Amino acid sequence: MGNTKIKKTQNTVRILIDCEDAKGLIYKVSKIFFERDLNIDSNQEFVEKDCGRFFMRTVVSGDFSGDELEQSLLAVIPATAHLQVIIAKKRKIVLLVTKESHALGDILIRHAAGEFDADIQAVIGNHKNLQQLVERFDIPFHHVSAQNLTRQKHEKKVMKVINEYQFDYIVLAKYMRILTADFVDSYPQQIINIHHSFLPAFIGANPYKQAFDRGVKIIGATAHFVTSDLDEGPIIAQNIIPVNHRFDWRDMQKAGRDVEKSVLSRALALVLNDRVFIHGNKTIVF
Repeated sequence: MGNTKIKKTQNTVRILIDCEDAKGLIYKVSKIFFERDLNIDSNQEFVEKDCGRFFMRTVVSGDFSGDELEQSLLAVIPATAHLQVIIAKKRKIVLLVTKESHALGDILIRHAAGEFDADIQAVIGNHKNLQQLVERFDIPFHHVSAQNLTRQKHEKKVMKVINEYQFDYIVLAKYMRILTADFVDSYPQQIINIHHSFLPAFIGANPYKQAFDRGVKIIGATAHFVTSDLDEGPIIAQNIIPVNHRFDWRDMQKAGRDVEKSVLSRALALVLNDRVFIHGNKTIVF
């Protein structure tokens, strides 16, 4: 059930439990930590009452064997539980981009400043526009042109480059191509996207112009996991800001880009710190 093997040593680990709700779960789990002289650095739990599902994220530290801890936890939680014992370490990510620089630039700066528990393995673009920006941060950039290629053939080339790297997540930093179901299914629950919150009402090349023409009063952004249903995957983070009649569509676009990059960075921080449980088409975020 667990996916990490930890030798007996001083560790900080994140314990993620997703299971059927039952009486005494918190007590039983905490007792295991107490009996092994482990310190609970933080703990959060939630019960989805409509379906009777229990979610718990606990950070513990101490001298212990991960295998032994995992087996002890499995003995006290329901048999159908999903349990993860995860070493607190940097995750590896690959970014896909097109031409817009705001989301990518924000991630690169935060990464350089050490704000993310992540190592950026590479950036892949279907245009060369952002190559110089990426290379300033000493990160590999791969140009995979889609010109004269079908979507499927282009994706195969992109996947070939992606699979050269070890990674935990693929981040679409304003990657302006619709992914096929085959691509998405190859990386289940690993692809994170950002889009303006006008979808699906305002789709196409210039949603901000459409929003301006409709006289919208708020604009925003949504970060979500990617599924084969376009822009309908489990939502990780969202935000909105007010606008008014003094904003033309270019002002809206500028403000919208600021929201997009901040929401994407917040979503990444949550995912990289194992604070997000996927539950059907929703998320539980601690």
